[in-house]
Amino acid sequence: MTALPPSPRTTIRRKPDRGHYDATSIHAIVDAAFVCQIAFNSAGSVHCLPTACWRDGDHLYIHGANNSRLINALLGGECSVCITHVDGLVLARSAFHHSMNFRSVVIYGQFAAVDHADDKARAMASFLEHVSPGRNAHVRPASPAELAGTRILRLALHEAAAKIRNWGVEDSAEDMSIPVWAGVVPLGRQAGVPVAETGCADFPLPSLPAALQKEALP
Repeated sequence: MTALPPSPRTTIRRKPDRGHYDATSIHAIVDAAFVCQIAFNSAGSVHCLPTACWRDGDHLYIHGANNSRLINALLGGECSVCITHVDGLVLARSAFHHSMNFRSVVIYGQFAAVDHADDKARAMASFLEHVSPGRNAHVRPASPAELAGTRILRLALHEAAAKIRNWGVEDSAEDMSIPVWAGVVPLGRQAGVPVAETGCADFPLPSLPAALQKEALP
């Protein structure tokens, strides 16, 4: 375990040896994500919705329409955000000891609005850079009307915890002689062959997102 938990609700109690509270670990997991899951209360009920996300500095960013239920709910109260990457299936000799290798982050807090036009433009440029590095130089930037119709929110990563498992099978001693294959089946993401729109096939291919450039099966 690295660093110290920033609050009681981020303290990892189940398998605490898998907990990481340092910014380096948390940022790396967030940077590998394109989507997060956000849990929140709205209109007397509990909801959990997926949305695109990206990091800039010490904040997680999301965006949505001005009249979005999610956006309005997040501006009105606290939430919990979760990001998870599954890196492998851990297949044991016993059914009970099967597991998964994974990297996850849980973040607590309340989103704040990014309202200034220049700040919104920079945030959207950061989002596009996350999706396709260098693409900002080739496409039309968002117009003032488009920015006005978009809400951008950010959540500080100050109250967050990462949980990571990245090792092999943990079978009991009495199961070691069972004649069955045991080990880890690595999982990863791979970009497919780009499919060009009509009239675009002769232009240079876009850059891969940084998250995909860094991922490869062991």
